[in-house]
Amino acid sequence: MKTFISMILMLFALTAMAETTASAAESIVNKANAAYEKDDFNQAVQLYEQAARQEGTSSMLYYNMGNAYYRLGNMGKAVLCYERSLLLDPSNDDARTNLEFVNDKLQLKIDRGSSFFSDTIGDFVSCTSSDTWAKIGICAFLLFLVAIVVYIFSDIVLLRKIGFFGGGILLLLSILANICAFYTHSLAVDKNYAVVTISSATLSTSPRLPKDKTEEAFLLNEGTKVEIVDSVESNSGAMKIKWFDVKADEQHRAWIKSTDIERI
Repeated sequence: MKTFISMILMLFALTAMAETTASAAESIVNKANAAYEKDDFNQAVQLYEQAARQEGTSSMLYYNMGNAYYRLGNMGKAVLCYERSLLLDPSNDDARTNLEFVNDKLQLKIDRGSSFFSDTIGDFVSCTSSDTWAKIGICAFLLFLVAIVVYIFSDIVLLRKIGFFGGGILLLLSILANICAFYTHSLAVDKNYAVVTISSATLSTSPRLPKDKTEEAFLLNEGTKVEIVDSVESNSGAMKIKWFDVKADEQHRAWIKSTDIERI
């Protein structure tokens, strides 16, 4: 009996602690929002970052943080935050709109070698989260089972035809929805993409600082999204510098310092 009472008291204590922590985090976000409204964007960014560290992240938190970085003129960080916001919630249209606006302003028009058809499908699939696609797949499969029951047990020809053809469509929808769920989930957990967070990054043909112009590959502007292919560490005197082998598009691949980019 004493053990049971102790467990109940511990449960109440943990619940109270969780509520206190959530309330404190909400207070930090409210303070950040208030700082943003007062045009104190430095303070807003610091508070948003603090809330992310203490209580975790969310799509809306990164969206607000991106807005604050944009108002500070830090376009690279703004792009990074909008990308993270969309990673957590692909249906966040405000984050998507702001990301497109900043990319247009930075004139980031990277050709990644994809076609209009693949881009359209990719945009459609990525417009919602993996959880939503999974729910659509489950609902479609349950309706498919209902259609099978109607086809097997109904004596009405029209209902049997509806059950047969409708069941086929629902099964196909269930399969496609699960494929979309797997695809969007893989994007969400993929840490191989990063954003250039400095004003201009000089990439090298090898994982070291370019000794002359011949070892300079090309420049990438702030806010450019790159794919990380490989990484190595090189010695620079007493320091070790990490380098990433990145692709900006199908024709541009080179090495960049890890401090010049930040993973999404």
